[in-house]
Amino acid sequence: MATNRTLYTAADSIAQSRGLPGPMASLSSTSGRNPASSHISKTYRQASTLFLTRRLPEALSTVLPLVTPTPPAEGTSESTEPAPVVRASRSSRIKVWSLYLTVLNAIVELGSDEGKDAFGAQEWKAICHKVREGEVWEEVVRNGYHGVEGDVDAEVVINLATLLLAHAKTQTLNQKRLENYLAASRTPNLDSIPSDRFSESPRRYRSPRRGAPSGADTPRDLNARVKLLELYTLHVLPRNGEWEYAREFISVSPVLDDERRDAFLQALDTLREETEAAERREEEERRKREEAIRRDIEEARRLRAENEARERKRIEEERARREAAEAQAKASASVADFGVDGSTTPPRRRGTPAAAGSRSPASSRGLARSKGPVARRAGSGNTVATPTLMSRATTVLRNLRVLVDEVASAFRTNPRKKIRERMARAIGVAWAKVKATAGMGTKVSYI
Repeated sequence: MATNRTLYTAADSIAQSRGLPGPMASLSSTSGRNPASSHISKTYRQASTLFLTRRLPEALSTVLPLVTPTPPAEGTSESTEPAPVVRASRSSRIKVWSLYLTVLNAIVELGSDEGKDAFGAQEWKAICHKVREGEVWEEVVRNGYHGVEGDVDAEVVINLATLLLAHAKTQTLNQKRLENYLAASRTPNLDSIPSDRFSESPRRYRSPRRGAPSGADTPRDLNARVKLLELYTLHVLPRNGEWEYAREFISVSPVLDDERRDAFLQALDTLREETEAAERREEEERRKREEAIRRDIEEARRLRAENEARERKRIEEERARREAAEAQAKASASVADFGVDGSTTPPRRRGTPAAAGSRSPASSRGLARSKGPVARRAGSGNTVATPTLMSRATTVLRNLRVLVDEVASAFRTNPRKKIRERMARAIGVAWAKVKATAGMGTKVSYI
């Protein structure tokens, strides 16, 4: 018995550390109880021991028959039997439901891998869904209190609200359930405490609290109602952003005296300041993260633009060098095509008189004889006759004509791009030779 008492005390400590009432507040003798009550107490103790040893699947399977209606025997016309917990005393009923909700809380707190290993993937997901979606609240009302919302024990409602506060996705359903319960249940009245409030005799197929003194006017129920108001106004409503409504509810609540009302309002103000400060910090952190992301994006864009500019410059430089090389190669090719460069004279076309610089000695002598006295004087003096200015000009014009004919012939036989530029360069070279020849003739005439 001492060992069991230690386990039950430990169970109370674990449940209270999670914000839930202990699954068992005290041990009491089972003498004088009916067989159903003894069975419930025995099953409860077994489930508590399994829970304390963290054997959650066994604990759940042990306590589940106490809170589940018994289906009728096959082939009979009897209706479904209510859950055994309905026939239990108030204290036992609260303990059984508290243990059941505590086991569910521990199962949901398991990690995904651990929960699936212990219960199987499908069952563990079903339990988590029932808790997180608030379906467990409806299960308690339907199986334990014949579907009457206001008949649920206040301690059980506290456990349900705490369970949803910890695991529900939103607190909308939690707020709605608490409001329905607070509206349906009676407000404690300490001025009229019945003397037989502890003489409970629940009947079969009847709500555990209906038609019997429920203890709603006791100090214990008053404390439970204050705890419910605390959960509702300081936890659920703030989670839903209902700050002003929570303040108004506290101000007009008949359950709170002046001292508790002031404490609730002060706690609400402090909680709101902390929440707003946390939101400001979160907003500042979010702004800093966005600013850092923006700077990173701008830096990435700047680096990309620099890289693209360098690449474009490199491509343009390569194109310019390539075009310059191509232009130089084309210029050299055009000069070679026209037979004009810096060291050679234009080639002679077939049937055209040769240039002066390319005549044979015989033709040169014939030219000298045809020049008359100048040639003869040169012959008598045993010296080479110097051409006159007129002869040099005639020779230059003849060479220019030959060059023009060669250029025209090349244009007809080998047309290329940029012919005008090449012709301009060729003619420029020709005119340079004309100027040089004319200059030399002038000097010779002068001499």
